[in-house]
Amino acid sequence: MPRAPHRHHRRWLRPAAVAAAALTAWTAAPSAAAPLPPDGTRPAHCSRIDAAKVPGAARQQVSCLEELTTAGTVASGHTDPADWAGLTPAGLATPRGVPGIQIDGYFPDSSTTNTNHGWNHDSQFVIRLPDHWNGGLVVSGAPGVREQYANDRAFGDWAVSQGYAFAATDKGATGAAFHRDGEAPGDALAEGNHRVTQLTRAARQVVARRYQRTPSRTLAMGMSNGGYLVRWQLENHPELYDGGVDWEGTLWRAEGPNLLTFLPPALRHYPAYAAGGAGAEQAHRAMEAAGYPAGSEFLWPFHHQYYWDLTQRIYREELDPEFDGATEAGTPFCAPGTPACDADYTYADRPGKVRKAVAKIALTGRIGKPLISFHGTYDVLLPISRSSDVYARLVKREGRGHLHRYYRVGAGTHVDSLADAFPGRVRPLVPCHRSAAAALERWLDHGVRPPSSRTLELPEGAGPEKLLTHCPLNG
Repeated sequence: MPRAPHRHHRRWLRPAAVAAAALTAWTAAPSAAAPLPPDGTRPAHCSRIDAAKVPGAARQQVSCLEELTTAGTVASGHTDPADWAGLTPAGLATPRGVPGIQIDGYFPDSSTTNTNHGWNHDSQFVIRLPDHWNGGLVVSGAPGVREQYANDRAFGDWAVSQGYAFAATDKGATGAAFHRDGEAPGDALAEGNHRVTQLTRAARQVVARRYQRTPSRTLAMGMSNGGYLVRWQLENHPELYDGGVDWEGTLWRAEGPNLLTFLPPALRHYPAYAAGGAGAEQAHRAMEAAGYPAGSEFLWPFHHQYYWDLTQRIYREELDPEFDGATEAGTPFCAPGTPACDADYTYADRPGKVRKAVAKIALTGRIGKPLISFHGTYDVLLPISRSSDVYARLVKREGRGHLHRYYRVGAGTHVDSLADAFPGRVRPLVPCHRSAAAALERWLDHGVRPPSSRTLELPEGAGPEKLLTHCPLNG
């Protein structure tokens, strides 16, 4: 089988361009800033626009917008619907009436996977500054291998509608070829941590210049890989934040568990389970042993078709590029037992340098600021028993349990759009984010501790409409 693709050699802060293949992506440039009235005066939401300079940015484009939420940014070209496709339920309400300033740009970088705006430049960011500011700032990194607008529907709209300034980054490399970035295994993932730190520092200065005072509250928020970034920031740079909300964050531990330990068993055993027959029961037990819970079986076919193989391959390429077992991207799944197949990948048998690469991005649980985590019990991409359950124990082990609340959401899964495909069987997590954010605000502002960590059971008889708007943390 062919060896792993050549990794592009680059430094994070060197601007020299390096050619790189990229997935097809939205390339429309944002529309120009709102035109000035004939008398030359600026609309209210253009006030102090000249102060909106992003420290360290290699390029930026500032726009005065009548609407900062996706109710306006889709039409104006200041977001990309492809970035958030599949992440939220179709019925999620879109807030409106949020004028302000948007800054699109990028920091110096030499990789080119992000084609947004036709820039072909990574480390892109977006900063939104609402006219009616509540004094706070929300900073996020993209989930998965998506770009800087990926959180717009899940919680970016919510943030600006509540009056928060909002900043998001693409993490420095995007798409299924993100692993070609960096000089050594683990570099591309580690860069995501650096880029969130970089954006947080810059956005705090932008906010101070725009509103003429520093933010009174800076919150880290993110889902999936973005949730991992929240955890890492609160462990390593708590001085930059007041707290965070972690939505089904990815867990990286050098000794495991991590997705390289539980995805290969799914690839190995699911085909035998799906085929039925004599081996189906044994395969089912093996799936459960790997972390895929009983009751979630109706979600397995979708994840086998779309998520498990791709996720395993691209992250294994990033952390273990010398493994010769993977077929090239786009080829069919390997059959169980076939030599040179990711289904046969065994993390425990790989050389020590693989664990060294994972150690670059590993989490410890040593958070330094309040954190609220939530995770669906039917998450079959990052099974809860192998991810957030483990992280909650790490936080307690490090003596930081007083800073953490953890809610296991019954029947929640990894992407909320599956609540539309399986109404009543999958609980959307977006209302849990709203509840967690409100609880964090009360915790920080008034010292009111959130309800104790618990499992939030799927309410009996609750219809899709109620599930989309209610997620009380007291159960």
